[in-house]
Amino acid sequence: MALIYLESKDNPKIKHLRGLIDQNAYRKKQGQTVLEGTHLVLSWLDAKRPIKSIFTTESAINHADFDLIAEKYLGTVFILSESLYKDISTLGTSIACLAIVDLPNSSEALNFTEDTLILDNIQDPGNVGTLLRSAAAAGIEQIVCTKGSASLWSPRVLRAGMGAHFSVHTYENIVLEDILPKFKIPVYATSSHQSENLYSKNLRQQCVWILGNEGQGVSEYALKHAEAVAIPQPGGQESLNVAIAGSICFFEMVRQRQ
Repeated sequence: MALIYLESKDNPKIKHLRGLIDQNAYRKKQGQTVLEGTHLVLSWLDAKRPIKSIFTTESAINHADFDLIAEKYLGTVFILSESLYKDISTLGTSIACLAIVDLPNSSEALNFTEDTLILDNIQDPGNVGTLLRSAAAAGIEQIVCTKGSASLWSPRVLRAGMGAHFSVHTYENIVLEDILPKFKIPVYATSSHQSENLYSKNLRQQCVWILGNEGQGVSEYALKHAEAVAIPQPGGQESLNVAIAGSICFFEMVRQRQ
């Protein structure tokens, strides 16, 4: 790895890095995003994906994780001062490591016969990343986000996904009405209204899961074109966090298929 020291916050490379971290529109325009933390960077490299550049600090580059990165990355590493890095980074306790990568292109067409997760206007990056992580663990390989959902490839969603992005096919800014009629497999939407018990469903065949907005739930269109399912809550709570609810659904599917 070639090491280059950067000292000024006005350096064009620092401005570019900051823009990718802070601005979704800038990420889309540049076709790039930022991976934060050595875990994500190593996962990306393990998936045989290229990295444009890495930013770290002089103390962090001596960490053992950077020895593993150096085995797979031959590009430039920019060394920042501790204060400059802390000013840019959104993680306070991890090993200093920021990597710029190109956004993947969704070149493969959506498969309307495979297990699919549709995120219908889910806006919290932590929920989106957690749902990707749970879906990938459950074997769901297609993730669809409708317009209004948090950007799948934002640094915050990537952190919450913990590398799940790299093993699934993702589709963003999709209009639900354009795709839902094309599925020839059961479609389930989580809802507490006029719903059937999740555990009464036969989930052994391929299916679609629709999870909705944190406050409003799934859209009216989704409910009209899906089977509404509810998770029993004997404790009497009104609702579950959407990421928790989704994870319960996915792993009930896994349980039935074992």
